[in-house]
Amino acid sequence: MTQDSISILRQYWGFDSFRPLQEEIIQSVISGKDTLALLPTGGGKSICFQVPALMQEGICIVVTPLIALMKDQVEHLKKNGIQAVAIYAGMKKREVDITLDNCVYGQIKFLYLSPERLYNDMVKERIRFMNVNLFAIDEAHCISQWGYDFRPPYLELAKLRELHPKVPFLALTATATERLITDIQQKLNFPEENVFVKSFLRDNLAYMAIEEEDKMGRMVRIIHKLGGSGIVYVRNRRETQEIARILINNGISADYYHAGLSGQERDQKQKGWMANSVRVIVATNAFGMGIDKPDVRFVIHLDLPDSLEAYYQEAGRAGRDGKKAYPVILYQKTDERKLIDNLEASFPDIPFIQQTYHYLCNHFQIPYGSGEGVTVDFDVVTFAKKYQLPLVPVMNALKFLERDTWLVLSDAVTIPSRFKFEIDSAELYKIQVQYAKYDKLIKAILRSYGGVFENYILINEYEFARKLGLSYDRVVALLKSLETLEIASYLPSTDAPQLTFLQNRVDYKHLHIDHIFIRDRHQVKEAEVNGMIGYIEHSNCRSQSLLLYFGEKNAGFCQVCDLCLIRTHQEKQRTSIKAEIKSSLLAAPKNIHDLVASLTIGTEKKRIEIIRDLLDGEKIYLKDNLYSWNTLF
Repeated sequence: MTQDSISILRQYWGFDSFRPLQEEIIQSVISGKDTLALLPTGGGKSICFQVPALMQEGICIVVTPLIALMKDQVEHLKKNGIQAVAIYAGMKKREVDITLDNCVYGQIKFLYLSPERLYNDMVKERIRFMNVNLFAIDEAHCISQWGYDFRPPYLELAKLRELHPKVPFLALTATATERLITDIQQKLNFPEENVFVKSFLRDNLAYMAIEEEDKMGRMVRIIHKLGGSGIVYVRNRRETQEIARILINNGISADYYHAGLSGQERDQKQKGWMANSVRVIVATNAFGMGIDKPDVRFVIHLDLPDSLEAYYQEAGRAGRDGKKAYPVILYQKTDERKLIDNLEASFPDIPFIQQTYHYLCNHFQIPYGSGEGVTVDFDVVTFAKKYQLPLVPVMNALKFLERDTWLVLSDAVTIPSRFKFEIDSAELYKIQVQYAKYDKLIKAILRSYGGVFENYILINEYEFARKLGLSYDRVVALLKSLETLEIASYLPSTDAPQLTFLQNRVDYKHLHIDHIFIRDRHQVKEAEVNGMIGYIEHSNCRSQSLLLYFGEKNAGFCQVCDLCLIRTHQEKQRTSIKAEIKSSLLAAPKNIHDLVASLTIGTEKKRIEIIRDLLDGEKIYLKDNLYSWNTLF
């Protein structure tokens, strides 16, 4: 590896050496090869594209569906003195336009994009004029219909090659089966196979799957016993609050988290847990993606995850510091039935999908023949309640509408308020003189921020209210008034998911839905559910089962999961019972009743089983109804 990469790593991240496989991946990218990198959760995927991008002239375009992760990485890069920007659902056209101009003409090193942005001709055309050195595709499993988290907008990614044919692709993911590895490379048009795979083995994780009628009691006992920080995953929002309350009542510091909370609430709860002022966060699977907390000692699932891919990701948030940690599933037999029922609810029929589209258009008052490019805040729970629709089928109907490019739905994430003056400084001064009510606010903005005439800047209305001695509502009214007068652009904060209509509205009876794709996806999801149930019911070793699922065929027993511990205990018990039998029979031959009675270890059933095995192996023999030890052994 060149010294340049090490010096960059040391300068910006403070490390003196790379983690396993990072060097090889970086070298592959630098040499211009399309590369697929599989690194487990917490394996340092971002370094693999950030370092080579900084080693070369130009900009790296990073595609990720996770807006929260996108914002987090941009913030970290900026703190390290690296210029980075992001474009995602919810930004206005003018805001996007300015950001893209900065990428073409400025010194931006990283542009983060949500995949749906590649449907936009303006974005694609601007990318054509950028000096791109690398396309980094994060969460690359999303491109394949065989992946557990398929995202239709990812199918647009191969078109980036038309804009910059010689720029290499680096696809990154933490989970992929052998079938998926092949499919990712085909979908991204790799000229040749080039895969770097770090073993999925996490030997510091002791996986457990325990059948338990009293889940709450067992959960509390586990948390008290293990100590440290942890996550408890549940399936729905209501349960997050209920379980957090149970933990608190049992003397455990806990909080809850789900996508229905405001962005400010989610940030506060996440920060409290990250800072260890809260021990346990009880959450839906909306929590955890992109969060790198090293000292998580346990991850407990109170419901069965939908797939082993999802479970591996969520369980992998434990033990990132390399110390012993415990991913635990607490389940009941009825949970398997729930998983199967949820599978069926995830595949609504075509008329239901068409009806959902019709209600959506009515909900947002989209006229027939219009709507293309319209973006709105969208609360799926409120929508489902309004039209009396079951929530799970609605959410999956949206995914199939997304697959067929009728719409796209972003994650729920807080987008801060943004502001930009639309007139020059001379004109602005006239406004201050003419309208005294704006003067103090304009002066405060100019004192607080640079570049507010050229770019959208992030603002905090509460901070201005405090500085100016005004109410929050008054500050917002003044900002909106400046926009009405076309003096400025003001984009208020939102934390709702963003729904964008990609095509004009059509009669729902003529809405094309790919039923063949839905059939194929059902088969994929059914295999995932069966894989999850197989992990629970038919494993010999939890870690081995996961590794086999991801194609590591030579995996041995981990010796630390619940099944390995049970097997070790049984083997020790078996050895002890054999020793007792030998000692008893060497003292004197015995009939079966006296022999069993002379033993102190194990159940009567287990003792008789081992006596039969010893008899079959000729280590003991039966003569005149008395058992004796064969002294040849």
